[in-house]
Amino acid sequence: MDDNRKKWIYSRDNLMKAIKQLGFPESLGDAIVKNLGSPQAMDRMTSYLLNARPNTAELVVDEMLAIMSNIETWKNKKQSLEANAKYNEMLYYGFHDE
Repeated sequence: MDDNRKKWIYSRDNLMKAIKQLGFPESLGDAIVKNLGSPQAMDRMTSYLLNARPNTAELVVDEMLAIMSNIETWKNKKQSLEANAKYNEMLYYGFHDE
């Protein structure tokens, strides 16, 4: 098993443990894992659960959606910066096919 898969499993297990400790159903944890997907996002969610100790599923889902929104914003910003860099390169070097 590669390191990325191990990290994903570790993060998922920690998130599921935190969900169960707070008394939420396992199905909520499964849905969160599916929506967040990455170990970094799951770790961020686990940190929220352990520190904020939300008492309703709505608060948990709200945080999951906030994390997903932040990830989407970051991806869009990264794509925009890459596109801008390519555009500036084209302006600097010209539009020649040489």
